[in-house]
Amino acid sequence: MSETLLDVQGLRVRFGGGTEAVRGVSLAVDRGETHCLVGESGCGKSVSALAVMTLLARGATRSAERMAFAGTDLLGLDERGMAKLRGNRMAMIFQEPMTSLNPAYTVGSQMAEVMRRHRGASRRAALDRAAALLGRVGITAPGMRLAQYPHQLSGGLRQRVMIAMALMCDPELLIADEPTTALDVTVQAQILRLLLELQRELGLAILLITHDLGIVARMAHRVSVMYAGQVVESAPAADLFAAPTHPYTRGLLDCVPAPGKVARGAQLGSIPGTVPRIPLGFTGCAFRDRCAQAMPECSGDIPAQTRIPGHRYLCRLPAGWPRDAAA
Repeated sequence: MSETLLDVQGLRVRFGGGTEAVRGVSLAVDRGETHCLVGESGCGKSVSALAVMTLLARGATRSAERMAFAGTDLLGLDERGMAKLRGNRMAMIFQEPMTSLNPAYTVGSQMAEVMRRHRGASRRAALDRAAALLGRVGITAPGMRLAQYPHQLSGGLRQRVMIAMALMCDPELLIADEPTTALDVTVQAQILRLLLELQRELGLAILLITHDLGIVARMAHRVSVMYAGQVVESAPAADLFAAPTHPYTRGLLDCVPAPGKVARGAQLGSIPGTVPRIPLGFTGCAFRDRCAQAMPECSGDIPAQTRIPGHRYLCRLPAGWPRDAAA
């Protein structure tokens, strides 16, 4: 039986002006598992991850029914206690490595600081560890790279540096926020293959944030689909792709062109409209204005339903609704 490493229940994040960016998100990541958090831009994926790491912008407020990491209550930790975990047992790869790395310091000094701070290592030992990890993530001449500044590296190299930095203290959980954004297709494949190899070797648990369903199909053991600050469907990856139930999940999958099945010149799938801003006190399904199956009852409370054990979705439609409609 798998051991749950990260357990988040009922997470909410509010910003000033009455905006609720995350509304009751619940998810769990087991040891050695890749859990993908997927959805359109603006759905609250990155904010959820930043809330777990206690890295929200000033003015944001966070609350949850439960937020635990390896049995430690994260809600009860002060900043000092959280700082001992962050970068040590829990690490994060941020979306844009050029802005995440400090342009005023060399790669080596930034990587070494992580190990010196958390493990009390000497500068020499920390630099040796950094060089070894740069080589492990596929960077040639790692000793030379340690003396370089971020602007001297390509986007792919900077992303590899971020991965190596996150691994400096052998974390148990790695949160990767769109780690292949803005990289060309070849480099994307290399980065994803690297994450899979590292997971197998180190037993990492990975919370992978993405909007790319191709990445989800390749990487995920479990998937949580987010929309307007809520997890609207959560299931094992194979089951989600085989039997998507929430209309939003179906819409996302319909937007992915299937090789050999989409005729040349045919119109690609799309979801009309945009993700709405959710005011405080909002009730009902946030997807109802974009949903072809919406009904008047969708403006009221939406029940959480189970299709099979482990596959939950937030919708009034029954689990077999496309077949039910056909019947």
